[in-house]
Amino acid sequence: MKTIKLILLVLLFGSMAQAQISTDSIQQLDEVILSDVKLKRFANGYKLTVLGDSILKKNNTSLTDVLRYNSNIYFKENGYGMVSSASFRGTNASQTAVIWNGININSQLTGQVDFNTISSSNYDNISIRSGGGSVQYGSGAIGGTVHLANDFKFERHLDHRVQLGYGSFDTKNTTYNGSFGNKRWSVNLGLAYVDSENDYRFLGTDRRNENGAFNNLDLNFNVGYLFSEKDVLKVYHQNFKSDREFSATLLAPSNSRYDSHDFRSMVEWAHITDTYTSSLKAVHLLEKFTYFENKTLGNSSRGHANTWLIKNHFKREFSRRLALSVITDYSYITAEGNSFDDPKRNAFSATAILSHRATNKLQYNLNIRKDVISDFESPIVFSGDLSYQLLKPYTLKFNASKNFRVPTFNDLYWNPGGNLDLNPEESYQIDLGHELKFSNIDFKLNMFYIETSDLIQWRPNSMTGFWNPVNVANAKHYGFEAELGISKKIKAHNLLLSTSYSYTETEDIEKNQRLFYVPLHKVNASFSYNYRVFTAFYQHLYNGEVEIIGDTLEGFDVGNFGLSFSIPTKKKLSYIADFRINNIYDTYYENVALRPMPNRNFNLKLTLKF
Repeated sequence: MKTIKLILLVLLFGSMAQAQISTDSIQQLDEVILSDVKLKRFANGYKLTVLGDSILKKNNTSLTDVLRYNSNIYFKENGYGMVSSASFRGTNASQTAVIWNGININSQLTGQVDFNTISSSNYDNISIRSGGGSVQYGSGAIGGTVHLANDFKFERHLDHRVQLGYGSFDTKNTTYNGSFGNKRWSVNLGLAYVDSENDYRFLGTDRRNENGAFNNLDLNFNVGYLFSEKDVLKVYHQNFKSDREFSATLLAPSNSRYDSHDFRSMVEWAHITDTYTSSLKAVHLLEKFTYFENKTLGNSSRGHANTWLIKNHFKREFSRRLALSVITDYSYITAEGNSFDDPKRNAFSATAILSHRATNKLQYNLNIRKDVISDFESPIVFSGDLSYQLLKPYTLKFNASKNFRVPTFNDLYWNPGGNLDLNPEESYQIDLGHELKFSNIDFKLNMFYIETSDLIQWRPNSMTGFWNPVNVANAKHYGFEAELGISKKIKAHNLLLSTSYSYTETEDIEKNQRLFYVPLHKVNASFSYNYRVFTAFYQHLYNGEVEIIGDTLEGFDVGNFGLSFSIPTKKKLSYIADFRINNIYDTYYENVALRPMPNRNFNLKLTLKF
């Protein structure tokens, strides 16, 4: 009965008709083109950090490298290039959602995203939204969301970018990005390949990183076509393939290997009129893995999961200041593997978003969502945010939300150990933000509080001898984040400074102790200087100590330095030569206990644009 009432309510919202002020469809065409409209239109009260093209090209090896030095997110990386998981405001890896062109792509098997399986060079911009987002982005969007976007340019153009790189540990990089189109068509494609022996030396020992070689291939292909000023068809496709050996630790050797393959495809049709905007998406996601405990033997464990998704976003504007959006989606998920049978899941969700610009200075959004899932009960979640411009340079932001994370297929069906009696994790949080913007200074300060119940943890079962997931823990997280950006131009000299600091307190309420792998302090700083064809930059990362089982892992400072020379020609062709030194101080550090990270190393790159 509750489900029927919910569906009727959604249909009622969608069919509401009121007189409204006519809106020029051309002015709203950008909303049709955007695939992640919710990020741009309904996040006024959230902290949003956008990493532009210059940052992505400076750190174009993996998404881990980009975010480690340009965000407040902490990463647990099992050795360089190995599995990399995020901790956002002290939450765990399953509580950070990754959004690909508006679609949540967290694994149906583990609930996480391995950030070393995403190449940043194939995206036009990457955005970081801090705070809970389960209403708009579903399961796992508790600590925050990371957004990957491909843009379309509907104008006559033909652009190519080729990059060749070589670095320490026999690391080879190749990337290609192409974009072409006219007023009707827009096509962009990308290729990123990296291959590395990854046999860096463990500082202070005579050992090297054994069994750490990896190669990754990432292909992107996206097409947009404007049928008219009111209709656009978009097709997105990504194909990522990785072959990684899993590194040994200081105490245990390794001869394992892990192959993964991810396919992501989406077709989207968007339509706009003077009275409403509608977007319909059809999505297929496939994740596959093969794990060899001993790579020299043929024995392996395998698994894969398929997700088919239909999603509709309908927006009606009642005036230039008041709009209601209704988002509905249906997904069908299947999986197969050696460690589970043949699980299936049907899921339907309905979301309503009321957006109101009360005055020129005050805007707020109210959101509510309900999921109906076949294999367990999920909670109703809600959120609200507001933005108020107190003074011309000063804006006050606030958001509050209830969020959730559903148990994954591994949590429920893993054999042996799965637990069909799990409850979804639930989280409540508030965030108060301050933003100051001047002509060349941008400052953000956010204070947050998160409380999560029914945390799912895998623990040993003395009765069966296996590990089982159980709802055992409640946790709270609180602290603040600060970001400062300063830019200055003096004739042909350009200076840019960006820095961020985060202070994060966490507590396992049951055990009255800090959560593992959450640094109390984390600082990023980046400085760049540009004069005509010459650019120099320096990056610094301070990561405070973290709690681990029975001990603490020491904090560390790591710095990177780079130089770049641009060589223009009379024609469209231009050359850019880059030289980069990573870990310039030759610091010994570990992101995960007993897994040392690389010593000082270098990278050379040559980029051709034409």
